[in-house]
Amino acid sequence: MKDTEQQFLFDAYGDGWKSEEKLGQPGKFPFTRGIYQNMYTGRPWTIRQYAGFGSAEETNAHFKYLLKEGQTGLSVAFDLPTQLGYDSDDILSSGEVGKVGVAIDSIDDMERLFDEIDLTKVSVSMTINSPAAIILAMLLSLAQKRNISFTALRGTIQNDILKEYIARGTFIFPPKPSLRLATDIIEYCSEYVRNVNPISISGYHIREAGSSASQEIAYTLLNAMTYVREVVARGLDIDDFADRLSFFFSAHNHLFEEVAKFRAARRIWAGIMHSKFGTRQEKSQMLRFHTQTAGCTLLAEEPYNNIIRVTLQALAAVLGGTQSLHTNSYDEALALPTKESVRLALRTQQIIAHETGITDVIDPLGGSYYIEHLTDTLENDILRIMKKVEDFGGVITCIENGYIQKDISEEAYKYELEVEEKERLIVGKNVFNTERHKNAKHLFRHNDNIEIKQKKLIKRMRKARNNQKVKRILAEVSKISQGRENIFPILMEAVSHHCTIGEICNVLRTHWGEYQEKATL
Repeated sequence: MKDTEQQFLFDAYGDGWKSEEKLGQPGKFPFTRGIYQNMYTGRPWTIRQYAGFGSAEETNAHFKYLLKEGQTGLSVAFDLPTQLGYDSDDILSSGEVGKVGVAIDSIDDMERLFDEIDLTKVSVSMTINSPAAIILAMLLSLAQKRNISFTALRGTIQNDILKEYIARGTFIFPPKPSLRLATDIIEYCSEYVRNVNPISISGYHIREAGSSASQEIAYTLLNAMTYVREVVARGLDIDDFADRLSFFFSAHNHLFEEVAKFRAARRIWAGIMHSKFGTRQEKSQMLRFHTQTAGCTLLAEEPYNNIIRVTLQALAAVLGGTQSLHTNSYDEALALPTKESVRLALRTQQIIAHETGITDVIDPLGGSYYIEHLTDTLENDILRIMKKVEDFGGVITCIENGYIQKDISEEAYKYELEVEEKERLIVGKNVFNTERHKNAKHLFRHNDNIEIKQKKLIKRMRKARNNQKVKRILAEVSKISQGRENIFPILMEAVSHHCTIGEICNVLRTHWGEYQEKATL
């Protein structure tokens, strides 16, 4: 390791760090072996399936099916118009309503989405970023309508806008106002909604964009540091919110590398929170994360092979100490998953949890020479990447000048070249491949009437609401968006009076503008 990288290591871990302390014990700093002392011997990880399609009613029925089949947490997928802050009747939403997730225009849709689902008994994760504040406001307003205390709610809102500029692309506003929105959520939740994670800093989408394991962790932790600095600058004590920061990672194909990646991530984050940010509580130093198996590894060629890939990736996540897990369905390279393929993905987790004996052992791979060597190697590489970005001026600067995006795209190109030249073997694609799966009759079929139905619902809702009140509230949203006041309370009022996601986002677009991504070569 170069001297400069070694110095960054010391900056992260503090001068008192000893190499023999880097492994530690489960549930103890630096949490290399897991954040809980007993890990899964007490209870398994939370079993989730990312789900959402068509209308709120259809998704609600699917949620109930998953809960009946043994799922222990809900994870909501939203359609592209919702993710980009457009209503279903906007011309830019045409052809996309309900396609890759559920369409949510107003609190009425949120009410239908969770109809007859007890929000006090199931944790709810919502994958939404640019309009995350509006979607969370809808959920909290629904809780108020049902007389549910905010403290009784459990779950996570993704709210990680920085990785949208880096990898995923569903951004609306420029980075600075977007960072304000994300910070407003963290600030509000730290005071009023303590059991909901106000952000899930995501490496998953960075990995899906083609990054290496080291890049996935490095850029995720750099994003997390950016959010922490922004919240601390507001005057909040770090120990008042750091324990509710959560993370989201990918589980890729290299089983041992993935296990080591999770261990290195925990250790680095613990050191950063302890030494760089001066947290006093151990909970503030714990890296809690959700894992999803790697969608980018699923193939349309010989799709049943994906069952094995998902199983091994899920195993890596569990051996790496994840807190919750989503297993992809084998047919996702062809279409949205069917009910049968989702059940199989769910059963994969249940078999790992209840039949393999993994939950009998706290840290099955802890102390393995190979795992510890990989953990150290990845750790050094992650710190090298992090130091370079910090030296270049930080995440926002490196997003705006395209450095991070270029770094990931180069890694993605390298990977694809290795596959093309058979330096990296992919079973069913460039080796041992027979004929492509042609049986399409069992694939999921989208209901094309969803868009028509959703347009009718939003038209009816606009006619029934108090539009004078809506006009006054949107004017207040406009006013607050131009100042420094936390915008979340007015968003709560707006959605409770049936302002739509598109109406609110259009007000914010007027003052904040829309982000235009720079091309990088």
